[in-house]
Amino acid sequence: MAHSKNRATDGKITYPPGVKEISDKISKEEMVRRLKMVVKTFMDMDQDSEEEKELYLNLALHLASDFFLKHPDKDVRLLVACCLADIFRIYAPEAPYTSPDKLKDIFMFITRQLKGLEDTKSAQFNRYFYLLENIAWVKSYNICFELEDSNEIFTQLYRTLFQVINNGHNQKVHMHMVDLMSSIVCEGDSVSQELLDTVLVNLVPAHKNLNKQAYDLAKALLKRTAQLTVHRMYTLHPSNDNDERLQVVKLLAKMFGAKDSELASQNKPLWQCYLGRFNDIHVPVRLECVKFASHCLMNHPDLAKDLTEYLKVRSHDPEEAIRHDVIVSIVTASKKDLSLVNDHLLNFVRERTLDKRWRVRKEAMMGLAQIYKKYALQAEAGKEAAKQISWIKDKLLHIYYQNSIDDRLLVERIFAQYLVPHNLETTERMKCLYYLYATLDGNAVKALNEMWKCQNMLRHHVKDLLDLIKQPKSDSYNKTVFSKVMVITRNLPDPGKTQDFVKKLAQVLEEDEKIRKQLETLVSPSCSCKQAEVCVKEVTKKLGSPKQPSNPFLEMVKFLLERIAPVHIDTESISALIKQVNKSIEGTADDEDEGVPTEQAIRAGLELLKVLSFTHPVSFHSAETFESLLGCLKMDDEKVAEAALQIFKNTGNKLEESFPHIKSVLLTVLQHKAKKGPPRQAKYAIHCIHAMFSNRDTHFAQIFEPLHKSLDTDNMEQLITPLTTLGHLAMLAPEQFAAPLKSLVANFIVKDLLMNDRIPGKKTTKLWVPDDEVSPETLAKIQGLKLMVRWLLGVKNNQSKSGNSTLRMLTAILSSDGDLTEQGKMGKPDMSRLRLAAGCAILRLAQEPCYHEIITLEQYQLCALVINDECYQVRQAFAQKLHKGLCRLRLPLEYLAVFTLCAKDPVKERRAHARQCLVKNINLRREYLKQHAAVSEKLISLLPEYVVPYAIHLLVHDPDYVKVQDIEQLKDIKEALWFVLEILMAKNENNSHAFIRKMVENIKQTKDGQCPDDPKINEKLYTVCDVAMNIVISKSTTYSLESPKDPVLPARYFTQPDKVLNCCRTSRTGKWMPKAANVLGAVDKPLSATGKMQTNLSRMETISNASSNSNPSSPGRSKGRLVSQTHIHVSSLIYKFGSV
Repeated sequence: MAHSKNRATDGKITYPPGVKEISDKISKEEMVRRLKMVVKTFMDMDQDSEEEKELYLNLALHLASDFFLKHPDKDVRLLVACCLADIFRIYAPEAPYTSPDKLKDIFMFITRQLKGLEDTKSAQFNRYFYLLENIAWVKSYNICFELEDSNEIFTQLYRTLFQVINNGHNQKVHMHMVDLMSSIVCEGDSVSQELLDTVLVNLVPAHKNLNKQAYDLAKALLKRTAQLTVHRMYTLHPSNDNDERLQVVKLLAKMFGAKDSELASQNKPLWQCYLGRFNDIHVPVRLECVKFASHCLMNHPDLAKDLTEYLKVRSHDPEEAIRHDVIVSIVTASKKDLSLVNDHLLNFVRERTLDKRWRVRKEAMMGLAQIYKKYALQAEAGKEAAKQISWIKDKLLHIYYQNSIDDRLLVERIFAQYLVPHNLETTERMKCLYYLYATLDGNAVKALNEMWKCQNMLRHHVKDLLDLIKQPKSDSYNKTVFSKVMVITRNLPDPGKTQDFVKKLAQVLEEDEKIRKQLETLVSPSCSCKQAEVCVKEVTKKLGSPKQPSNPFLEMVKFLLERIAPVHIDTESISALIKQVNKSIEGTADDEDEGVPTEQAIRAGLELLKVLSFTHPVSFHSAETFESLLGCLKMDDEKVAEAALQIFKNTGNKLEESFPHIKSVLLTVLQHKAKKGPPRQAKYAIHCIHAMFSNRDTHFAQIFEPLHKSLDTDNMEQLITPLTTLGHLAMLAPEQFAAPLKSLVANFIVKDLLMNDRIPGKKTTKLWVPDDEVSPETLAKIQGLKLMVRWLLGVKNNQSKSGNSTLRMLTAILSSDGDLTEQGKMGKPDMSRLRLAAGCAILRLAQEPCYHEIITLEQYQLCALVINDECYQVRQAFAQKLHKGLCRLRLPLEYLAVFTLCAKDPVKERRAHARQCLVKNINLRREYLKQHAAVSEKLISLLPEYVVPYAIHLLVHDPDYVKVQDIEQLKDIKEALWFVLEILMAKNENNSHAFIRKMVENIKQTKDGQCPDDPKINEKLYTVCDVAMNIVISKSTTYSLESPKDPVLPARYFTQPDKVLNCCRTSRTGKWMPKAANVLGAVDKPLSATGKMQTNLSRMETISNASSNSNPSSPGRSKGRLVSQTHIHVSSLIYKFGSV
């Protein structure tokens, strides 16, 4: 510190970057602002920052001057106190203040600031808490032991803490106060009578009644320090000598941890004092304590309860090494005997799987995996132990949802080595997978399915690279190979470094035919698990070098091989899995012993096979497998038969030529299910025939003709399956059945089915009922609507204007609230179902370009309003369909704006779901644009920022936005805009803030494309633009920069811009400009937190659905939201469809 003192004598004060001089010449507000930056600087410093400690020494001395210690402003004093607390932490154990008088002044000053803890509702309470936490953790007051006035300082501190403690404080405040006071008692040479009286007075009954919290604080303090004499006797030394404390801790660790030691039970005060070293300020001391824990747990299980709380605190230690060793200690003890650790200790490991540091996460994940394999797979401690840790498999697979590629790769490795070890014999491996899949929770199943999907996709990418390398060299060769290399790189750790290694691998594959052949075998669909192991060994052996033990290139290749090698699934494995399913069906499996109900096991097994049929279809090509699946088709369980049909569809493309004896039997079953099976089975049966048989036209005709002729509205239950089957035939073979389908739609579907309400619906206040309670007539109508849509999707053209007629029909259903005939016969649940069906039908048609073009803006707006339907389940299902279409990049970008309306949903979960959908779709489009730089001509349909014009236009035409200048309505508009802008503006990629600002300015130079001559609509447009601009300006500091490009506005929604018009005007007419400032001023309130609902609109009032299956908080649907242009009379609809 000699050099530091030299720096101190020159008097020059160095401030952190961006902080100017702090003196009495600046205002209080500016002083607070600068001090906050100083606080942040000291907060981020640690004891090892020698250069910064020297740099800011004069500043540390300056902050302890009387100017600050006696400053009249409490905010300044608080910030200075926080700085001083951090200074003691940073410069420990040698404080920069040497004068005893100055030290006394500083600690008396800090004590006075602690009075701020009394007001828990204060805006500054968190800073007061930070001050307490800091001085308690660092034990700053221990410096005062050497001062003559130490007793005065300690007594004042104790009095202050006993005065401020109250019932508003949580356990953390209480704990830090006890820590702070007990450190003074335990680590001082003596305790004065005055200090002791300050504590004991709080135990007097009169004082206890006045302040119960002070009584509890005194009681906790005495409990911790009661054995002070014993504590000193056994010298858990309070010395400032770190090495001395460390040596004492090591010695005691050996004494306590020895196998036959009874020291902990014989000397409980000493044991408690030792446990206190888990919170030592010196990192090596804490680390030594944590390492000792595993020996203690293994040799003295009775001490586990004592250790648990201390290990909990250390599992959140700021030091990575300590958190890591906590996991090691717990896992080590668990692997010796699971009964040695309690659920709390295992939960600490569970929590660390989400640690911010990869080393800690990896240790926690691998530790849990090893525990699971030992006690669940190998059942070394019996069924009870296996049940105790059954959550581990779900937790490990849940981690696959993390964004880090390292986490995902480790989950894949854990799955292959610990959850379903790939080195097991095939039958045993498939049995293990079968029961694992049957016992996973829903999210874990999705994660496992996603894992197989990602591995399969990477296999295809590597296969594509191998195919490219074999092609003759051309001008575009290098560019194409590089593009594929980049795709593969993104699926491996550390893409920045990995890119060069993947390039090198591509070069090796060009030059080395042997390695190329091995890799081709590995990614071949017919590669067996044994072949895969041989290929991996050969490739790694060929690329490895004994002279280079550390080879980053080889490590990358191993990662790649791990992901693409089919070590679990091949033809033999699928056959074994099918046999396992058959055992469950026959009742000869070990389902009950495995703790899985037989029905659950069968369903899970079929679902597992269905997933594998997508990723490993070739592995199903065996007579035994297909015959077993054929048997599943004849089972009564509908879910089992559905799964079997889907498996046939995914895997049976060569069944006709390779297994003719199965083909004939299967075809009969499929035809029967298409005609008379349940609707979903009928659907899959048609798709099976389409995918598997060459002479499908004949087979389709044999199904179509009898169904087409036998349609009868007298028996609605018997109508649902034929309509389902005909709908899918219409989509898959539109040309084959063009003529009969036209008349079928016009005459039967529209006139006979949709335009008539035969059976009155049940009178109920419920908005939704379960599927099995929906009337057959409604189900038939829904299938009729789907048939129309599927027919159009099959035709893929609008030459006969059938698309226009269908869209008018669908929007008429929405306009009439689901009751197309408006005769009042339908029940509310049936109307909800039809509104949902109509809305989803429009979404389906919008995914086909030829129909998207003919959807009018009014029809689009009416469809969008389904997301605000009064029925919770309608809103939920519609949002899921919308999200699905957007994620596939099938729905146009304007449909992403529909989620803007969810800001008005009164149900928190719905708003949260809508926000998640927005985030995912925006990120998806941004990632797509990064990977496909060549699609710049399609920027307007992909760039997420282009959703802003659509959102503005949708809000302008929102039926709830009635009064242009209404403050409450504008507040709701602002909330809706912020709902999407918050996500778009979270990152200012490519100066997107300026781009959004320019886009809004450009809109204000146009008129509304839907109603260009309506002054009120245009007034609404400019008002919404002003609100949007207000948000951009208030939430961005870069909005005023030059926009990276000139935005292109959608021509259907806005007229051509008028460049002469000043875009900064609030209106085009000028008549209402004076009101604008007042309106925006009133609207300019703090934006609500994400997902927080602040208003109830007319159509979104919360209604009671307590008696229904709807969510209790569903928004009410207002008739005022209907678009008059789309309301069509029934006779008009019949006429239009009749002319098709």
